[in-house]
Amino acid sequence: MNVSLLDGWFPWTVQLAAAAALLLAVGWRDRRWRLRRAPLAIGVAAVLTALLGLLTVTVGGVTDPLPLALWWWLGAAVLALTVLVAGWRSARWWRRAVAPLAGLLAVLAGANALNASTGYFPTLDDAIGELSGAPLPQQVTLDQLGSLTGRTTTGRIVQVDIPDTASGFAHRQELVYLPPAWFRSKTRPKLPVLEMIGGEYAAPDNWVRAGDAVQTADAYAAQHGGFAPVLVFADATGGFKVDTECVDGPSGMAEDHLVKDIPPYVEKTFDTSADPRKWGVVGWSMGGTCAIDLTVEHPGVFTRFEDISGDIGPNTGDKQQTIDKLYGGDAAAWAAHDPMTVLAHHAKFRDTAGWFESGDQESRQTAQGKELAAAARKDGIRCEQTVQPGRHVWQFASNAFAQALPWLSQQLGTPGPHAGKPATVPDAPAPGPAPKGSPDPKV
Repeated sequence: MNVSLLDGWFPWTVQLAAAAALLLAVGWRDRRWRLRRAPLAIGVAAVLTALLGLLTVTVGGVTDPLPLALWWWLGAAVLALTVLVAGWRSARWWRRAVAPLAGLLAVLAGANALNASTGYFPTLDDAIGELSGAPLPQQVTLDQLGSLTGRTTTGRIVQVDIPDTASGFAHRQELVYLPPAWFRSKTRPKLPVLEMIGGEYAAPDNWVRAGDAVQTADAYAAQHGGFAPVLVFADATGGFKVDTECVDGPSGMAEDHLVKDIPPYVEKTFDTSADPRKWGVVGWSMGGTCAIDLTVEHPGVFTRFEDISGDIGPNTGDKQQTIDKLYGGDAAAWAAHDPMTVLAHHAKFRDTAGWFESGDQESRQTAQGKELAAAARKDGIRCEQTVQPGRHVWQFASNAFAQALPWLSQQLGTPGPHAGKPATVPDAPAPGPAPKGSPDPKV
């Protein structure tokens, strides 16, 4: 099932099949159909599609721009149904049968257009695995860890149910990646830890299925004697369509979960380092915003971060909308979680470092990252910033993490044959202008 959903033959096949089925469903038929009923069906479909778009924004609360192809295909699906109703009497049996099929194929084409705009499911196997809850490759249970020996050349993923003792945050089950070196003896090495946070519409395993974080960590470990940071794939939202921005608020105590629940559990369960200098946060999109925010607010917990395509601060719209929705109307809470405000009023940070990365088609994130990096440097934080070719999709996040992991590992003091050696920062091309109309969604 390793068939690409982002490009290649499969997406084109679905689209061509949907278009062909729709043409067969509409047909040429008689004069009355061509001049009266078919135009009426098309007009009704256009109105219904426009209403669907309006409801998506007003009731569904979706504010990020959605790809135009999504609306074309949803309109085609609605048209298939209106054609079925308007042309029922004049249609032959096979046209009546093909209309629902055309609607289904159009919905699939639209769904994949949305998927391609975010890179959420790279392959058909990823989609089936996510939707069915299938185990991930290299996944084991906590009870199985003891049976693994140091001979393993790849790490393992463990699904954990972290107690919400400090936060009361209703989170989903989370995942922990343990590198090969963790299994070499019963006395576990005091490895550093990175909390991995995804976007707004997210699940804890997104960094594994779409972000290739485990493959990246295994590749790093293979070149460094089996050593790599422990990765915690955290749940920062508690639900697929919940936007917490990693703060405590009406949507739940997400910040307390990330800061107070996860570190002590991971330290106790997997015997990792408890030193803040060996704890960091990596995030993409909303998670990128979380990465710098959590670090500057909680330097006693995290001292390293990678902000991939994040915003300048937690937000759910403009400033007042953010205060109302994210903080329940508490303006002081907004100021306490705004990185620029925190940096402006915080004493100089000591031994803190961060990496900002954005794509050359993400003009807003690039500009805001530059502003944040300048403010962070002014407050004593060592920063790297790169702009690489790419847009706001999971595949860009995957590449960004792969580029930054050697630097992050060195900053965290990861053991291994290359420990202590400075990691080089990849040369970044000059950012090019973003195409007109290029969306900068916060996914």
